[in-house]
Amino acid sequence: MATLPFELVSPERLVFSGAVTEVIVPGAEGEFGVLAGHAPFIGMLKPGILTIKGDGAPQAFFVRGGFAEVNPSGLTILAEEAKPVEELDLGALQQQIQDAKEDVTDATTDESRQRAARQLADLQQVYDALERGRSGGGH
Repeated sequence: MATLPFELVSPERLVFSGAVTEVIVPGAEGEFGVLAGHAPFIGMLKPGILTIKGDGAPQAFFVRGGFAEVNPSGLTILAEEAKPVEELDLGALQQQIQDAKEDVTDATTDESRQRAARQLADLQQVYDALERGRSGGGH
């Protein structure tokens, strides 16, 4: 299967760089997959699980915020936060959920309240999926 160059970057570090066969991205408009030869595209990320497929077992990363860009030279994802799912601290994720709940409560406009509610729902969905994965004996 054809490969594409892929980089996952967070403010702290280059999280992943290499040739992959597919990346499944949690996009703001819905999950999307990127394969070699994908049309140029820019999309916003929502909090979720990004899956990298290539040689060996798929790798899962928690991402939050940022955007994905597909161009002729490959896929680049710039994320506000990106870390392997195994390194994700559920306590820190719970704190992000609590902060998002406060953002919903503190919102002064319908637009900001809806944006905060979407963020809260996305974070809660990630937390629930991770909890199921951990209690179910892994992924």
